[in-house]
Amino acid sequence: MSTSSKKRATFHSRLGFILVSAGCAVGLGNVWKFPYICGENGGGAFLLIYLLCLLLLGLPIVICEFAIGRGSRRSISQALNILEQPGSRWHITKYAGIAGNYLLMMFYTMVAGWMLYYAFLYGSGKITAVSAEETSGFFSRMLDSPALMILFAGIVIVLCIGICALGLQNGIEKITKVMMMLLIVLMLVLVVNSLRLKGAGEGLKYFLVPSFSRLKENGYGSVAFAAMTHAFFTLSVGIGAMEIFGSYLKKGRRIAGEAINVVILDTFVAVMAGLIIIPACFAYGVQPDAGPSLLFITLPNVFQHMVGGRIWGCCFFVFMSFAALSTVIAVFENIITMTVELGSWTRKKSLLVNLVLIFVLSLPAILGFNLLSGFQPFGDGSSVMDLEDFLVSYNILPLGSLIYVLFCVRKNGWGWEKFLAEVNEGTGTKLPAWLRGYMAYVVPTLICLIYLKGYYDMFAGKGTGVLLGWMAFAVLLLAVIFWVCFSVGKKPADTAAKSE
Repeated sequence: MSTSSKKRATFHSRLGFILVSAGCAVGLGNVWKFPYICGENGGGAFLLIYLLCLLLLGLPIVICEFAIGRGSRRSISQALNILEQPGSRWHITKYAGIAGNYLLMMFYTMVAGWMLYYAFLYGSGKITAVSAEETSGFFSRMLDSPALMILFAGIVIVLCIGICALGLQNGIEKITKVMMMLLIVLMLVLVVNSLRLKGAGEGLKYFLVPSFSRLKENGYGSVAFAAMTHAFFTLSVGIGAMEIFGSYLKKGRRIAGEAINVVILDTFVAVMAGLIIIPACFAYGVQPDAGPSLLFITLPNVFQHMVGGRIWGCCFFVFMSFAALSTVIAVFENIITMTVELGSWTRKKSLLVNLVLIFVLSLPAILGFNLLSGFQPFGDGSSVMDLEDFLVSYNILPLGSLIYVLFCVRKNGWGWEKFLAEVNEGTGTKLPAWLRGYMAYVVPTLICLIYLKGYYDMFAGKGTGVLLGWMAFAVLLLAVIFWVCFSVGKKPADTAAKSE
């Protein structure tokens, strides 16, 4: 079947594409990690390095995903089959991308449910004016209650599947545009509130003013690597979640310019999150940290000191809910489209099957905090969610990104000339042809470094034997990826009959 034999849905507007794609990129890492690592690693000095890393690493990968999507007019389940050269093995890697989408939703729907639950707590007045111990207790009691977490994860799943059921333009585009606009408005309101607090100036200075002493203290190499790693993970690349929206993109605009807009909006949200969190923490003498404890323990302690803390807490968790839901909707759309294309299903069948399947698959992460808490895959304090996150964040995202970049530049993949022609079709910012060497060698090298460093950081404290064993496993996976990407099998007898 040719790529043109089916009419592909497209976005109604350019703004819709940018906001939906940015909604996919904007996630919890923008809020519960970026402000902390930015302040800790030199404030404005780190921010400059981070922006450079986004330009050098994050942006090229986003361009590759968008181009593969628009060039194939299919999800990642079929895109490589369509674009690869006859006899190559790139299409084998699609199964890792498919698995990555499901694995991400196995715990991300649960965490999105946490955001909705806390928005409900603040909206109903059940968490206002409490002590530090009580805020910690609220979070612990939520984790101890499987029924409560199943309820709110179920609400997230049904809500997001329902939005996808309305279609691309009338559901995903229309509703995500509203959510993203409200998210931006809420952020600006929360920023103004934080900056008006007494003592907020010190937090603003800590977050934005370059501190070369902190930069030197942490080590230039470590800070640069932290910036490069966050620039890579913040954009949700590697599982085809961006690629699917590229497949809905019209040909009128060049892809590089659209990718730049998505990166800018994602960065804007990350910086605004820092302007909300860091000044507020400094105003009330609370040490900002990272991860779930920042959102569910530290910030509630800050809100309780504010005049109108219930309102500000509710606004914050509504904003967080929008950020989480926009990502869930994007990945759901990818999952639904992949199963439609793989199984030749109707969209209705895919929606119903995945509604049930994702709900069932989300249960292990939920139960991992209570009924299955004895299962600790990485030692004391770890959970099922940590295992799922490890498979996605430490493996599928970096390896998937490596595959997509190599696919776009190698002759046995799509090939640089075809890739560049697709990227530069239309009007707007042009991708220069002289970047071929950079994208063929430097970007893959940086991705490999991030991948191996992630394994090192994960297992460095668990003993030399454990570390060496896991590092050997990481190198083995890389070897398999390179074998798939660089080898060429026998060409089929009839290359003209190449299937999707």
